[in-house]
Amino acid sequence: MMNDRNNMVSAAEHRLELVGRERLTVSGVEDVDRFDETGIVMSTSAGTLVVTGEDLHIGKLSLDGGELHVDGRIDSVTYEDEGRSQGGFFSRLFG
Repeated sequence: MMNDRNNMVSAAEHRLELVGRERLTVSGVEDVDRFDETGIVMSTSAGTLVVTGEDLHIGKLSLDGGELHVDGRIDSVTYEDEGRSQGGFFSRLFG
């Protein structure tokens, strides 16, 4: 049994829930920087999160609640370190 302190997820709390490879729910989302059918780049309370795949669609986006739902074929979920150069992965993904 889960013990949830407040029975509510605050926007600062970051959580990922991946169901199969076709449905992803992310909480703690602060902003969506870029998205198309092959990639989504978002700022979260835990850093920059990059989701790649095919036929990706944002099904629900609530920045007030900090929650994002992604549908499609998800190939990877990666965190980008802030200290690394900004070019690398982003340029390969969207270059």
